[in-house]
Amino acid sequence: MTTAPVHVVGGGLAGSEAAWQIAESGVPVILHEMRPVRGTDAHQTDRLAELVCSNSFRADDWSGNAVGLLHAEMRRLGSIIMACGDAHQVPAGGALAVDREGFSEAVTARLQAHPLVTIAREEVAGLPPADWDSVVVATGPLTSPALADAILELTGEGQLSFFDAIAPIVNFESIDMSVAWRQSRYDKEGPGGDAAAYINCPLDREQYDAFIDALLAGPKSEFKDWEHVPYFDGCLPIEVMAERGRETLRHGPMKPVGLTNAHKPDQKPWAVVQLRQDNALGTLWNMVGFQTKLKHGAQTEIFRMIPGLEKAVFARLGGLHRNTFLNSPRLLDRQLRLKAQPRLRFAGQVTGVEGYVESAAVGLLAGRLAAAERLGRPIEAPPATTALGALVNHITGGHLDGGSGSFQPMNINYGLLPPLEAPKRDAEGKRLPNKERGRAKKRLMGERALADLDAWRTGAPVLEAAE
Repeated sequence: MTTAPVHVVGGGLAGSEAAWQIAESGVPVILHEMRPVRGTDAHQTDRLAELVCSNSFRADDWSGNAVGLLHAEMRRLGSIIMACGDAHQVPAGGALAVDREGFSEAVTARLQAHPLVTIAREEVAGLPPADWDSVVVATGPLTSPALADAILELTGEGQLSFFDAIAPIVNFESIDMSVAWRQSRYDKEGPGGDAAAYINCPLDREQYDAFIDALLAGPKSEFKDWEHVPYFDGCLPIEVMAERGRETLRHGPMKPVGLTNAHKPDQKPWAVVQLRQDNALGTLWNMVGFQTKLKHGAQTEIFRMIPGLEKAVFARLGGLHRNTFLNSPRLLDRQLRLKAQPRLRFAGQVTGVEGYVESAAVGLLAGRLAAAERLGRPIEAPPATTALGALVNHITGGHLDGGSGSFQPMNINYGLLPPLEAPKRDAEGKRLPNKERGRAKKRLMGERALADLDAWRTGAPVLEAAE
């Protein structure tokens, strides 16, 4: 008997991951991607899993960082996003960053080559057809208006959206390296072994104050029809951060700690702008944490005030787009299904997670859950002690309801996992200094998560081929 296909709507990171997991389970999948038939405000190509903001998957250390733990869990479950990210990484200190073009080309090629994957280039306007009995909706932050309106009508929700911003990208040859220098914060090595993965541009106090004044005074793009839509705190435009206080940026993306100016080692910078490699050739570098809604002309003028970027040539300027997410704790069950219409599963940022890796992780789970259901072997989500399970908990039940609008997108963090007591002694019985206990606790939480994930895999072997 032929197995009926599962439909996945949206070819971003979550949709690509969901489709891969379904196909690897032996279930046919139709992946619906509206580009290039219908474009978006942020995408530039028709490739699957295109990265529209940063090129970083963030920290890659499973023993000391929650997103690094999520990386490790996804790798153990045969993630296409992590496999292609690892294959196309670029230097980024302790982070995993990727060549965005090589990465999306690889994801697209692997999905196109899979015998159980059909890619349909078309917009799914409104709710998916009624005869699609198993659907993963992974339309992400750029859900088409027609589908968003249909979801609103079905759920009775009043709002699905918030603002997100994009950081500029600079041509390397236009950076003045007699002013800037290469160094990772605290000289920390990343997955590729590079301890000098960032370009650093120093500002003294006078330069910093002038930069803040220019940010505050610069003309911004405004979208009056969207003025009721909130920003997500994890991706605030730099000018919005500056409005919250003149020191906010100096204690955020422009913090000078862990860095020494190679040209003037005895002078401590008042603030530092970091750039991270954006492609494998090293010709493009993005401005870390510099999401902005400044108008393009103002961006060029203001960012060239930064020492080392006086003659910067921008391959891409920053921008603003609208994100969309559900009130998931009220609307979704533990299987990521819409309670009002269980044939529909949701995945990615639309569920209320934030970040590339988190979006792909929910796509991974949605794909596995849909495949298991289609095969007649339904499974539960991973335990809450894992990073994957903690994300499911957050979006389906871990949120304390504070009324309308209280549920907000969340990155993975240790606060979402059940706590462990910090150990007081090391493996040899020696008393740990207080500053080491937090690090030891994170490692224990990581070890617990990976052990519990392995036990879950053993009890729910959906993807034998991938594992």
